[in-house]
Amino acid sequence: MHTRMLGDGLEVSAIGFGCMGMSQSYGPNPGDRGEMIALLRTAVERGVTLFDTAEVYGPFVNEELVGEALRPLRDQIVIATKFGFAFDDEGRQTGLSSRPDSIRRAVDGSLRRLGMDTIDLLYQHRVDPDTPIEDVAGTVKELIEAGKVKHFGLSEAGVGTIRRAHAVQPVAA
Repeated sequence: MHTRMLGDGLEVSAIGFGCMGMSQSYGPNPGDRGEMIALLRTAVERGVTLFDTAEVYGPFVNEELVGEALRPLRDQIVIATKFGFAFDDEGRQTGLSSRPDSIRRAVDGSLRRLGMDTIDLLYQHRVDPDTPIEDVAGTVKELIEAGKVKHFGLSEAGVGTIRRAHAVQPVAA
């Protein structure tokens, strides 16, 4: 499998595995958890190292599935997950939130669900117009310094937003 370098030092397979459809969005839920775990592990055997999930997928259950499947292969893979949505007390998505406290809560929840000590690549899922990107990048920088996150990414951000974030914390993807 060919590899690519994201940012400064994050090497990943040229083909990544987007895990969202294992929990939602693409027709009926595939169902059998054992089959999904076997599929994820087979992808690793075939050279895939980048696996993408998010707290909002399910919500929450996709990270649990990915963690269960890939935890035994942790030294061979790169986990990317995302933050940026608000949830009510029943776990329903209620809008965007990239406030620093929301990011910290999301990361702690993702680490718990994945059953891992660190997130290799943490993305902001959607730009939150109510939270300055400098605050977002600064919070992720703190999480990197704390060892909870290794690399920072942005999804659906414009060039200006990426530059402003990068000035605070380098953006890998």
